[in-house]
Amino acid sequence: MSILEKLNKGLIVSCQALEDEPLHSAYIMSKMALAAKQGGAAGIRANTIVDIQAIKKEVDLPMIGIIKKDFPESKVFITPTIHEVEALYEEGVDIIALDATKQQRPDGKSFPEFFSEVKVKYPDQLFMADISTLEEGMEAEKTGVDIVAPTLAGYTSYSQGTVPLELVRQLVARLSVPVIAEGNFDTPEKAKQALELGAHAVVVGSAITRPQVITEKFAEAVKEKSYK
Repeated sequence: MSILEKLNKGLIVSCQALEDEPLHSAYIMSKMALAAKQGGAAGIRANTIVDIQAIKKEVDLPMIGIIKKDFPESKVFITPTIHEVEALYEEGVDIIALDATKQQRPDGKSFPEFFSEVKVKYPDQLFMADISTLEEGMEAEKTGVDIVAPTLAGYTSYSQGTVPLELVRQLVARLSVPVIAEGNFDTPEKAKQALELGAHAVVVGSAITRPQVITEKFAEAVKEKSYK
């Protein structure tokens, strides 16, 4: 069974914690991934080689790998250069996800220019394009990516206010490659709706793996009420 077949209509859990977050630890992320597997996850999305290696020791689920790296001259930070792609490829992740928006990359190249070089160097690797608009998704498909995901919808300056479910609907209607729903699918209902719209799979992150975010939602809800 292929990786895409294993993920079909499944839940992918994003297990990430950045340096400024309470759960930042490869060990903790590995246990988070194990908990996700036990809960029924079909795949894992993870950031950094260290976390990916730790997670692989705990679960054997399909892995979407990324490396987040900030560059002062660019807003592209999800697997932004060929160096991050190379590291993920050498680690052997099943799918490499990368920013496929029209924002300027650290090397100054457009996404099509960048990805054409990537695809030549790693022709057998599966790649997932994280995009923020329908146009970016269509452009990414033309460049030869294997999967498109609206991960960055609402996170680019020109996609503010985008409704993720509506973008999923548009992508499914216009693209021939699989669409994986990702980006603020923060309730079981939204995740289910995405699959009903034709998404190949759905990624959920903060709503499952970031307890500070989950706690904040409960705390805010409690504050909204006045109690006697």
